[in-house]
Amino acid sequence: MNAARTLRQALTIARRDFIATVFTPIFLLFLFAPVIMGSFGAVGGLGAASVADGRADRSRIVAILPDRDARTIAEADTRLRAVFRRDDEAPPELTTLHPDDRGAAQARAAFAAKDYEAVAVLYGPIDRPQVMYGPRGSRAADYLGLLAAETVAAQRLDGAVPRITAVRTAMQRPGGSAGNRRQSASFAVFGVFLLNLFLASQVVGTMAEERNNKVIEVLAAAVPLESVFLGKLLGMFGVAILFVCFWGTIIAQLGALLPPEVASALAIQAAVGMPAFIALFVLYFTMAYLLLGSAFLVVGAQASTPREIQMLALPISVLQMGMLALALAGTARPGSWVATLAEMFPLSSPFAMAGRAATAPELWPHVAAIAWQLLWVSIFITLGARLFRRGVLQSGSVRPFWRRARR
Repeated sequence: MNAARTLRQALTIARRDFIATVFTPIFLLFLFAPVIMGSFGAVGGLGAASVADGRADRSRIVAILPDRDARTIAEADTRLRAVFRRDDEAPPELTTLHPDDRGAAQARAAFAAKDYEAVAVLYGPIDRPQVMYGPRGSRAADYLGLLAAETVAAQRLDGAVPRITAVRTAMQRPGGSAGNRRQSASFAVFGVFLLNLFLASQVVGTMAEERNNKVIEVLAAAVPLESVFLGKLLGMFGVAILFVCFWGTIIAQLGALLPPEVASALAIQAAVGMPAFIALFVLYFTMAYLLLGSAFLVVGAQASTPREIQMLALPISVLQMGMLALALAGTARPGSWVATLAEMFPLSSPFAMAGRAATAPELWPHVAAIAWQLLWVSIFITLGARLFRRGVLQSGSVRPFWRRARR
């Protein structure tokens, strides 16, 4: 009966916080924050790409050869470049020069040309070529060596280079490869982490604001503090679910527009199967949010100013980064002691277990992990309520417990 009343009171607080957060103009800014941040990133990326493209347009690989060899090496370059796609890191364009009997001096002079930026220069006899290359030109030098070999082969065949068209058949490994599953595990870890990093910190400001407005004291006088803390956590979790559903729907629709090759490369392959993986991903996102949100609630209950919120939230954010590193290390080495530590430690457990869902087919460890995480959520909520009750309500002081003078 007490548990039902506590839950009913918590849901009342949750509904109040959810409505107060969602039905405000500020929520629209929060909802479209990824677009705003992505716009800034896109502007910076376009600027960097334009600089890189401008430099790439001037980069050249140079071959100093007689006219006959120059024509043959240009044909070989055309054949070899056919295997590069637009998004591949292809070698710079080929420029051929006629030799003027200066040898190495002419090759060095090519690096000082004003019309282009030479990355690598080939000179000498085509069957015994020499290649000079500048910074970041090692791969271009290798490519020039390959062109020289293709040129010699074409000349020995009198230009009759055989052209073979292979019949290609796309295949997929049944059940996915181990590498794809590890990639999916990393995606799951990053997905849970980024969502919680962006969403869970919203709880701190809400708790501190209502503490400054004395609203929390009014709520605490009407219902138990545990119900207040749980209700606020559930209310902000509802906001997070709305945010995830909104962007999840948009991303799913955009994903349907991707080319089949790109969609296949980005496809998630999980050892437990896709339906179970999706369900576990949602559950571990929920557990991570409840764990981190309850920890942030403890912070917000103790802080009374925005400056104190920032000072206290920073260590938790650093701890989150540590938990991410621990979970990724465990994902990279399944079954190791690092993986076991990441799965057992409460704050890293949701991240690590989300990754485990992609690499291991067993389901029973997830049941135990969720029960373990729920236990720690209840511990954090109880701890936060007791700290708030003893540190603020009992003494009537607005100063946090660590700043009160010791007697």
